[in-house]
Amino acid sequence: MKAKKLFRFAAIETFANVFQYPEEMADKWKPFFKNDNEIVLELACGKGEYSVNFAQAFPNKNFVGVDIKGNRMYVGAKLALDNEVTNVAFLRTQIQKITEYFEPNSIGEIWITFPDPFLKESKAGKRLTHSRFLKEYQKILKPGATINLKTDSKPLFDFTVEMIEHHKCEVVKRIDNVYAQGEPEFPLNIKTFYEGMHLEDNRTIQYICFKLPTKEIVIPPKKKKDDQETTI
Repeated sequence: MKAKKLFRFAAIETFANVFQYPEEMADKWKPFFKNDNEIVLELACGKGEYSVNFAQAFPNKNFVGVDIKGNRMYVGAKLALDNEVTNVAFLRTQIQKITEYFEPNSIGEIWITFPDPFLKESKAGKRLTHSRFLKEYQKILKPGATINLKTDSKPLFDFTVEMIEHHKCEVVKRIDNVYAQGEPEFPLNIKTFYEGMHLEDNRTIQYICFKLPTKEIVIPPKKKKDDQETTI
């Protein structure tokens, strides 16, 4: 397994569609894609199933999969190269730094596909739908753009609904069981590697699509045990 990971890490160093911790990248996407088409992000993209499938389905849009796991990213990046899919790229970096890589009001949509739910309450700030992340997304999303979450984690889904309600976001669509009526329509029928495993375990897949408010998101304070407030 270690040898396989080392091979993949070495390979993506040579891939033209993979950017690893690039500097001054925010204004370089148009030259890379050679157009000014709308950009859609897949966060926690894993093997990039959504990014590649979207790119093939929507040639007039550009897609960027973002993740920290380079060995997983290799799969989607290589698939795109092998199939000459030129409107998709992969960005290896920490998602909390997302505003360093994209210009304000430049992203048309965000998909968050089966992210780590960080179930411990002490890790809540790392959830990709936490206020601190929503605040960053708000900086790069175009007005009226949507955020989509697809997950097998009910705690994460419920937490996201709480965030949506707290920040008065607009819910566009909510499905509490994506497969309740059988195979869903595109794009929810796109299955990630981990989604396939979850379905084999009979887990319920949930989905929600929402828009952030026009008012600037404020990160709520969290009370410490000694009742002193601190910003999370």
